[in-house]
Amino acid sequence: MEEKVKALIGNKLEKLDLWIDSVTLEKESGTTYLRIALDANYIIPLQKVVMATRIINPLLDKADLISEEYMLDVYAKEKGDVTNE
Repeated sequence: MEEKVKALIGNKLEKLDLWIDSVTLEKESGTTYLRIALDANYIIPLQKVVMATRIINPLLDKADLISEEYMLDVYAKEKGDVTNE
């Protein structure tokens, strides 16, 4: 699934300086989730995640890669401790 999603999205996230780190399709409590982790060379603000979701969602809807009903979960990859010392 990861390769299919990455191929579908292609370079569409480049204008946001983002890329897809990982894609997982999993069931949790009876609900299927397509989880897409975004990464960048900076800490990704929530607004960029929203913008990326607005790019990804219609592409997935049009391609119809997943036959069953699912929830799309797009999120920023954790960067670890970002506190200043």
